[in-house]
Amino acid sequence: RSNPYQGSLLRDSVRRYLQLPADQTVLILHAKVAQKSYGNEKRFFCPPPCVYLSGPGWKLKQEQIKARDLGEAGFRVCGYMGLDSMGSSLMETQKLSFEEQPDAKGFSCAKALYISDTDKRKHFRLVLKLFFSNGQEIGTFHSKLIKVISKPSQKKQSLKNTDLCISSGSKVSLFNRLRSQTVSTRYLSVEGGAFIASARQWAAFTLHLADERCSRSEFPLREGYIRYGSVVQLVCTATGVTLPPLIIRKVMKQYAMLDVDEPISQLHKCAFQFQGSDRMYLCLSTEKVIQFQASPCPKEANRELLNDGSCWTIISTETVEYTFSESLACVREPVSPVPLIAALQLTGGGDVAMLEVQGEYFHAHLKVWFGDVEAETMYRSPKSLVCVVPDVSAFSSDWRWLRYPITVPLLLIRDDGLIYSSSFTFTYTPEQSCIPGQQVISDVPQDSDKLLDSIHQEFTRTNFHLFMQT
Repeated sequence: RSNPYQGSLLRDSVRRYLQLPADQTVLILHAKVAQKSYGNEKRFFCPPPCVYLSGPGWKLKQEQIKARDLGEAGFRVCGYMGLDSMGSSLMETQKLSFEEQPDAKGFSCAKALYISDTDKRKHFRLVLKLFFSNGQEIGTFHSKLIKVISKPSQKKQSLKNTDLCISSGSKVSLFNRLRSQTVSTRYLSVEGGAFIASARQWAAFTLHLADERCSRSEFPLREGYIRYGSVVQLVCTATGVTLPPLIIRKVMKQYAMLDVDEPISQLHKCAFQFQGSDRMYLCLSTEKVIQFQASPCPKEANRELLNDGSCWTIISTETVEYTFSESLACVREPVSPVPLIAALQLTGGGDVAMLEVQGEYFHAHLKVWFGDVEAETMYRSPKSLVCVVPDVSAFSSDWRWLRYPITVPLLLIRDDGLIYSSSFTFTYTPEQSCIPGQQVISDVPQDSDKLLDSIHQEFTRTNFHLFMQT
């Protein structure tokens, strides 16, 4: 644990942070698979990996640098993105310049990244290095694993090998490439609450299987893998904007195939027919997203003729988010590795309740904090930290009369005061059977300390509950 003086200063800083969080978030969006390039051909990753910078902490940090350096140029964020380890070279690293968007987020994308045929790996990660323009390093951030494929599979997919299949509830990107020209690529996106076809930015959509017998207002979601002919719903992960129910169709030579029900694979060509419509399909026209009416095929009733704008390529996507706050700390080292919490596991009870924090990028210089209370923390591995759960009395001086649950945020804090927030919380719940719900404080006898102590012991021993905020 920290020494008492440092601990008191740090606790004051954490309290200020909890009152006014000044987080800095780095969000990386990328495709789940990448096509390998062959020879001199460069198959740039599509959609291109994107980086978003958000949170009030960026502006606060930039103001601190500006005040210290007395210059305008030193506080801009810049960076480089490339492939990890052996796949990285100067040709495969791209400089990123961030532009501020109307929603105050910084945005940049790496349009010229590719993996060559000399790289024999089946999986790789992207590496993002961020700096302030005065040369101060911010940190290094990794994408999730990306699978390398040679080309889109033309075979009928089998659910015995689900590596390339797309499951309900997963995230996808849709793009359209007129006449197979790279320069004409447009991505389905959302702007101002409306669907658009953007040449610059792409959105990730959650693709849900839906029950086709229900109306749009009900729309219960189903589990399973997406197959052609299924009714699906596309929901923008950033805005929540939703398209009407759609039937996903396989596309072959600009025809929508109405009788195909095989599983959908990565980088397949597909079309989206509006459910209940007369051959109306999701289509782009320059930057607008419109409806296009397909033509029936006289010779083959199971086909409908589409135009170029109605043929979309589908690919699964991944998102990884790193959040930290250095606004209250004198941080001289890079913020990385930024720990990511994936799950919590509680064991024991009473005075020896232990919480295992599971995730990635943990190290021995991290402490687990329950709100503004530091927990005794033991480093187990890069994927696991174990801590002693603080007693509920650390959070509530009137715990003896507690009627309601106490929920505290779970933080990881580095030795130098750098704060890593998370979406996880820890909840202490009073035993309702021991504390009558209708009783008020004035009704409790003054000589009830022994009873209350026993209630508290039972309370701390048996009533810890964990949940993840969604």
